[in-house]
Amino acid sequence: MLTLEKFEEAYNVVQKVIHPTPLIESEFFSNQTGNKVYLKPENMQLTGAYKIRGAYYKISTLTDEERAKGLITASAGNHAQGVAYAAKAYGCKAIIVMPTSTPLIKVNRTKAYGAEVVLYGDVYDEACQHALKLAEEEGYTFIHPFDDLDVATGQSTVAMEILKELPFVDIILVPIGGGGLATGVSTLAKMLNPNIKVIGVEPSGAACLKASFLSNEVVTLESVDTIADGTAVKTPGSKIFPFIKENLDDIITIEDSELIVSFLDMLENHKMLVENSGLLSVAALKHLPAEGKKIVSILSGGNMDVITFSSVVQHGLIARSRIFTVSVLLPDKPGELQNVAGVIAAENGNIIKLEHNQFVTVNRNSAVELVITVEAFGPEHKDQILKVLDDKGYRPIEKKQKAIF
Repeated sequence: MLTLEKFEEAYNVVQKVIHPTPLIESEFFSNQTGNKVYLKPENMQLTGAYKIRGAYYKISTLTDEERAKGLITASAGNHAQGVAYAAKAYGCKAIIVMPTSTPLIKVNRTKAYGAEVVLYGDVYDEACQHALKLAEEEGYTFIHPFDDLDVATGQSTVAMEILKELPFVDIILVPIGGGGLATGVSTLAKMLNPNIKVIGVEPSGAACLKASFLSNEVVTLESVDTIADGTAVKTPGSKIFPFIKENLDDIITIEDSELIVSFLDMLENHKMLVENSGLLSVAALKHLPAEGKKIVSILSGGNMDVITFSSVVQHGLIARSRIFTVSVLLPDKPGELQNVAGVIAAENGNIIKLEHNQFVTVNRNSAVELVITVEAFGPEHKDQILKVLDDKGYRPIEKKQKAIF
């Protein structure tokens, strides 16, 4: 069972390996929400995520015989690195089954800690079934990434640190995939102070715990579809579900588009790289009706590959009207391109891409379509540029802009 004694033991054990991640007070998010917002930066943790806490504590509880058999687990990436690191620390063999869609950075880092990686299935749940099959066939000791009370106890150390540093916290926002972090954090927080609200945050495209709460039993989703790959789970943990049901105050679901904007906010205002799953608790800040509260958002991880990083940045700039694309029709005569560029430049717009098509129509008075991608300061600046183009007779049509990746 989850007891205060176990929580304290786990706290002492994980201190041997984790990096300190003291709370960061966020003036930016505080001003946005009217609350006192603090960030718990587990994206800066050893292995890049909180998962090392549960993995290391779990392995510390195993017998020498269980460790000698070799360890196996399934993971979308962060638990994989935690198990790989902990297994290396204890001198154990580790086999990690990861979905084929796992970002390359998570695969390579897992291998770098000495683990053998097996890529299987499209999502975590398929990888987990394969890991269980291998464990049965080969006799490995299976370590579940979230549906394990010892793993959840290890994750509770995040809450222990929050409460030591900010004992009068009002609300803790916790990203949810399978529910291990939410179990540890909510159970310990309620033990120490029942007045603390612990709110889970899931991606809308993988809201398995929300569905389970509504049905009052563990529910398996037919499919998951979200950019938050670390929380793309079809089925929450059945062993931990009763603890979450008892101790979690609410669940907020977040659209992928909200994560993209939060990514840009975090990068520009806090200079921190946080993966999409870790941003769930940041995006949730805008959904809280609270005001004047002390709120901690747990940034659960920061392992993101460069291609995803580039794509999210571009989509974020587009969502914020920092980049937009407009189409205008020009007479087919010399100097017209220069004229349009001059209008945009006069409004401090920066042209970053041009597409020139002379074969749109046979009418030479409007024979050339010019598609212009422009960098702007934001929505008001974009609207001003479009207005001036319209005033100059160019009849601009804004086009849907796509990211390169």
